[in-house]
Order: sequence, then C-alpha cells, then structure tokens
Amino acid sequence: MNIANSAEWYFEDFFPGQEIDLGTRTVTEEEIVAFATQFDPQPFHIDKDAAAASIYGGVIASGWHTCSMMMRLVVDGLMAKSSSMGSPGLDGVRWLAPVRAGDTLNVRYQTTQVKASNSKPDRGVVWSKWVAINQHGDTVCTVDGMGMFLRRP
Repeated sequence: MNIANSAEWYFEDFFPGQEIDLGTRTVTEEEIVAFATQFDPQPFHIDKDAAAASIYGGVIASGWHTCSMMMRLVVDGLMAKSSSMGSPGLDGVRWLAPVRAGDTLNVRYQTTQVKASNSKPDRGVVWSKWVAINQHGDTVCTVDGMGMFLRRP
C-alpha cells in the first residue's frame, strides 16, 4: 500500500487542541480473564474469588489490557487511515480507575503539540494524549504519546 496515495490524515491535519473521537469498545469478563491469563495473571484479573476479596471487589482488567483496547480504537479510528510512520515511544500512562466487565470505553485522541522535522522534511511529530472514559463519565486511563507522520505530498 502506498501511504502517500491512501492516507486521509497527514501531519498537516493535526493541530494543538484538536480532539478526535475514536469510538467505543465494551469489554467482557471473558476478554479480561483471557488477556490477563496470558499477559498479567494477577489474582484480581483472573480469579473471581480472589478478586472479590481484593480492594477492587471483583475482577478488573489489566491496565495493559486497557491500553491494548485503546490502541485498537486508535488504529481503527485514526492510524489505519493516516500517514503514520510509527512512534518513538510514550511519555506516560496512567490507570486512574478500574475497568470492569460490561464497561464501555470511549477513547478520544487529543493533539497537544506538533513539530515538523528539521532534518527530515518529509515528516513531522505529533504529541497526543489518549483518554479513555467509561460509560459513567469516569476517566479510566490516559496515555501521553507521540507519533511520526508523513507530510502531505
């Protein structure tokens, strides 16, 4: 696929203060347990009885599972139709509230800063904050990241 001919979003399309709604995802207990069993098998993620006796009072999603669900919405809602060249990393992740089975997360992408590259004029860097909010209006996770995007041909 030639990104330059298929992208809807280029570096020039991002600006500080911009907010992009990336849609929603509802999580099931089966997903929570399956993810945690493979990647984060702490008792409050995989064992109903242990989770009930924990400070959470029930099974909760791994923070990494929450980030993975957010990433899926970021890819589906933005990156798959952009000139994204990947990311050099994240500056911060915060898990602010537990994610439980049945929760529906809405993810928003907030552009915080943009900078055209001086050394590589075909691209620029976009700094962003991803925010996941549950159906009760509680912010459950934030991710501060940066991505590289091609400039418009």
